[in-house]
Parts: sequence; structure tokens; C-alpha cells
Amino acid sequence: MADDTNSQDGSPPKDPDVKRLSDETEPGFDASHSAPAKPAPALGADELAAQLAKSRSDFLYLYADFENYKKNAIKERVDLRKYGCERLVVDLLNVLDIFETALALEQTPENMMSFRKGIEMTAIELKATLNRNGIEELPALGQPFNPSHHEALSSEETADLAPGSVSRVFKKPYKLHERVVRPGQVIVSKAKS
Repeated sequence: MADDTNSQDGSPPKDPDVKRLSDETEPGFDASHSAPAKPAPALGADELAAQLAKSRSDFLYLYADFENYKKNAIKERVDLRKYGCERLVVDLLNVLDIFETALALEQTPENMMSFRKGIEMTAIELKATLNRNGIEELPALGQPFNPSHHEALSSEETADLAPGSVSRVFKKPYKLHERVVRPGQVIVSKAKS
């Protein structure tokens, strides 16, 4: 009798009592998944035409909605650009009314102090209006020169301030929310030679 354990090709010995497992009998194999799928019932030409007409109608409704959305978005963007500053304008018109009332009064030597006081109060109201609308004055005088906030017109020698500080301000810097909308025009101090 030949020894089956010593095969020359290195394959395991063949035992006639052990059945070779095929792909269909491997553990975890589910025969229900390998069966061919049942074809969907064939639709008639009338049913296909009805489904196509419904899909086309749905597409046209969605397309029309999208076109309306695009038109509305463009209109809103144009309106925002055109009328976005409406609140600021209304506030500024109130300040303009105060100025016009003050200018309508006849100035005499007797009412000159009250006229000046009225102009000062109007300036305070104008600054408050700008602040309510997100416009703030940036501090400049005595501050270190900042090229993103200041525009240097020239420099001057001074002993009062550290070199590189703003010694005089011709136009104050302002920002709108977090963006500098107008850099200040300043003179920068330098050390005395």
C-alpha cells in the first residue's frame, strides 16, 4: 500500500472518505445570493410613456424653480448693493436736519456761544450715529505708527514721544466694523539728532 502522506507535489494526501468542499458548500456561502435575479415585469409602452411624461414634468418644475431662485438671488444682491446703507442714510439725515436748523438761525454776538454749543452737540450726535452703524474712530495721537491704520505724511523730531509714534494727526483714521475704511494722515515722531 502506498503512503499517501508523502506526495511528491507537496499537496495534502487524498483520502477517498473526505469530500472536497466546493465553492457552493463552503461555510458562509449563501446560495440565495448566487441565483439570478428575477427580471422586473416588463412595462407596456403606455406605462413607459406616462412615467417619461411625469419625469419630464417634474424636471420642468424644478428647472423653473431654480431659474426663479437665480433671478431672486441676483435681485437681492443688486438691492443690497443699492439700498444696503439705508439705515445709515436715515440716521445721517437726522443729523443733517439739526445742522440745517442751526444754520437757519441768524447769528448774533449774543447767541454765538449757544450756536457753538449747538454745533458741538451736533458733532457728538454725528459720532454717535456713525458708532451705531459700525463706524469707529481709531486712536492715533501718541500711538505707535501702524501702516495699516496710518499714512505718514512726514516725520518730525520730538522729545515728548517715543520714536515711531504719531505726533500729529491731520485726518483721523476710521474703521467700518473690522475693516479700515480711511487711514489717518499723520506725522510720525523721530528721535532728536
